[in-house]
Amino acid sequence: MRVAVILAHPNRDSFAHEIARRATGGLIAGGHDVELIDLHAIDFRAAMSTAERAAYHGQSPILDPLVQHHADLVRAIDTLVFVYPTWWSGLPAILKGWLERVLVPGVGFHFDERSGKVRPGLTNIRHLIGISTYGSPRWYVRAVNDNGRRTLMRALRVSCGLRTSRRWHGMYAIDTTTEAERAEFAAHVERAMSELR
Repeated sequence: MRVAVILAHPNRDSFAHEIARRATGGLIAGGHDVELIDLHAIDFRAAMSTAERAAYHGQSPILDPLVQHHADLVRAIDTLVFVYPTWWSGLPAILKGWLERVLVPGVGFHFDERSGKVRPGLTNIRHLIGISTYGSPRWYVRAVNDNGRRTLMRALRVSCGLRTSRRWHGMYAIDTTTEAERAEFAAHVERAMSELR
């Protein structure tokens, strides 16, 4: 399979970067073709510009060549993996911006001209995988609805189709975990990615 790993964390020495490396290593060991996109390393601009918003419902909603490259990639892959820290109960701004700027009409979804209804645009995606760290314990994350997970596993899945499988790997209360617990989680992620079919 062809896989894109989307990483959203500004610090290269973060646990998120370690998880992205382990996930990528597991996917490669499993025989998959992997492209790792570190959004901060490529200075991806999170905010949609005024010109992009004006073009959003037009024939050419993508104005930035980097965004176009990512849209082309998303259309060509089988699996999307997201690695990020949950901040303020949601996605980091750079990842939310990536979704908004890349998954525009014609990429993430289509409008049915007859009915006006939204139709999935990413029917090529077989697997959606989220990997996130949380400062809070699991019970608290559930109490505040885990908005990042809901965005990726529910809202984005609608753009992929109901046959798309979903997998979630969360490291909760990371600030109080031990080095051994983090190592165990990283090994779990790597193993799960290597077994992906």
